[in-house]
Amino acid sequence: MTSDSAVLYARPAVVPENPPPPSIESVQEVHELAELLQLVDDLPTKYRPDFYKVLDRLAACLERRQRTLGYVQDSLNQMNLDLKYLIFDLEATRRERDEYRSLLESPF
Repeated sequence: MTSDSAVLYARPAVVPENPPPPSIESVQEVHELAELLQLVDDLPTKYRPDFYKVLDRLAACLERRQRTLGYVQDSLNQMNLDLKYLIFDLEATRRERDEYRSLLESPF
C-alpha cells in the first residue's frame, strides 16, 4: 500500500453540523402529548398526580426513542462513510496490483 492509504484510516468521526429537523412523527407526538397534558389538567385535582407521573414516563420514553433514532442515523452515516473509504482503498489496491503486474510482465 502507498502512504496515501494510511491517510484513509485517520479520518475524523462524523459529527453533524446541523442536526436534522424533527421528523413529522416526533412533532405529532409532541402535539399529542401536549393535548394529553391539557386533558389531564382538566381532570379533578385528586387524579392529576398519577397521570402526571405517567406523562413524565411517557415523555422520557419518547425522548429516549428520539435520541436512539439519532444515534442509529449517525451510525448509518458513519457506516456509509466507512464504506466509501473501503471502496476507495480497494480501488487503489487494485490499481497498485495492476501496476505491479504490468511491471512484472514487461520485458526488462
